[in-house]
Amino acid sequence: MIQANNVTLRFGKKALFEEVNIKFTEGNCYGIIGANGAGKSTFLKILSGQLEPTSGEITMSPGNRLSFLEQDHFKYDEYTVLDTVIMGNQRLYDIMKEKDAIYMKEDFSDEDGIRAAELESEFAEMDGWNAEADAATLLNGLGVDTEFHYTQMADLPGALKVKILLARALFGSPDVLLLDEPTNHLDLDAIGWLEEFLINFENTVIVVSHDRYFLNKVCTHTADIDYGKIQLYAGNYDFWYQSSQLIIQQRKEANKKKEEQIKELQEFIQRFSANASKSKQATSRKRALEKIQLDDIRPSSRKYPYIDFRPAREIGNEVLSVENLTKTIDGELILDHLTFNVGREDKIALVGSNEKAKTVLFQILAGEMEPDEGSYKWGVTTSQSYFPKDNTEIFSTDLLIVDWLTQFSEIKDATYVRGFLGRMLFAGDDGAKKMKVLSGGEKVRVLLSRMMIENSNVLMLDEPTDHLDMESITALNTGLQKFSGVIIFSSRDHEIVQTTANRIIEILPNGQMIDKMTTYDEYLESDEMARKRTVLELSSDELEDD
Repeated sequence: MIQANNVTLRFGKKALFEEVNIKFTEGNCYGIIGANGAGKSTFLKILSGQLEPTSGEITMSPGNRLSFLEQDHFKYDEYTVLDTVIMGNQRLYDIMKEKDAIYMKEDFSDEDGIRAAELESEFAEMDGWNAEADAATLLNGLGVDTEFHYTQMADLPGALKVKILLARALFGSPDVLLLDEPTNHLDLDAIGWLEEFLINFENTVIVVSHDRYFLNKVCTHTADIDYGKIQLYAGNYDFWYQSSQLIIQQRKEANKKKEEQIKELQEFIQRFSANASKSKQATSRKRALEKIQLDDIRPSSRKYPYIDFRPAREIGNEVLSVENLTKTIDGELILDHLTFNVGREDKIALVGSNEKAKTVLFQILAGEMEPDEGSYKWGVTTSQSYFPKDNTEIFSTDLLIVDWLTQFSEIKDATYVRGFLGRMLFAGDDGAKKMKVLSGGEKVRVLLSRMMIENSNVLMLDEPTDHLDMESITALNTGLQKFSGVIIFSSRDHEIVQTTANRIIEILPNGQMIDKMTTYDEYLESDEMARKRTVLELSSDELEDD
């Protein structure tokens, strides 16, 4: 159990939290939600002790161990992968290292023997003999192959480090587990594994996430941060949304009844206050009127952008044909003779753990990269808008947002362009910001503004939800569902994939693909998909043996 008691946090005169009282109990998973900037990550830092509150305190049950997801990807560069994970239980790791140091001594003394025995006893109580096996299980579940387990952290790419740091947080069954955006940069397979892990986790979990499906799957409670307060709801994200909307509606209805009552009392008082025979009744109604208090209904601090993709022309029957597309990069086969056609009603989700292959396919279809073999052809009625995963080059410019966006608009009018920026929450002078100073979320909203202003009938999006808050993800989800053209996209957001796609293409680790007309949930449950994957993996193994 962990508890916040009268916690207040101030930055200068501004209070981010004001006398927050909340208890998180064993066996429950709490989703922390709130508008961008509400203080979700900051609250986790207070709970973990990384940040001291201005007043109030955090208390935890005696003897409990707390673990949190590290955000510094370079902190453990001098350690191996397995050591980094086991360090999630620092006491166990320290015992392991102290034992090893004692046993390596050439002049092993009686005192060393006594100390080693003490350490061995504590090591056994902590199930230390299974530490490496448990760490390996976590890593494999998250998609970190055994070949990397003894690799130095400094030698690994950022995507793998994210998974290793998550395994570190999960290791050793901590009593309190704090996770800040644990699904960021995880593929859908790894997210699915994490969901099952947390569902079966018996201790306390507190998680911040923008992934609605993930929160719905794992959370037993929802803690909503708004206006410096935290309101706790029993249930997952959808239950919170329905409950919060119901409470607002009930308060509005209660206020409406009170307003009608106030009106009746005021009319009676006005009519009979000068009447001697009714004066007592008028006085009584004045007292009743003074006691009536309307509920204070504050609108949420959440802000939703408006995302609406409207194609300038209707798309024809011939959209895209891909024939034997093959690509090898640095000796690694990325795409292996991919062949497929795209129809005018297709909403295609590219899924699977092969992140690089999906991005390479997008880059080829967008004309940014040439295939080694094969070809692709867009239909004459098509126009494409592309959202790249890596936007570094796009934003390395001194141009103002409004000037950059005007390049892609047929109507070269600043007011017209600012209208699109306004929809995406760039109010007032925000359009005069330079492109190169924008935050991650602002960059995504600018790129989505470009896609809206281009009016294309084919949208290609490579992980568009990275850096977006819950409100923007929800707005994007709605915009994609309403879009009448063709969509080819990849996303780690299960909800967007499930509610948008009517066709699934999985690019396998060997560069080949599975292609099915189906929803994502149906695809995951498909026996045919499992058989195909097994056959392809066996074929790949046979080729390696040859």
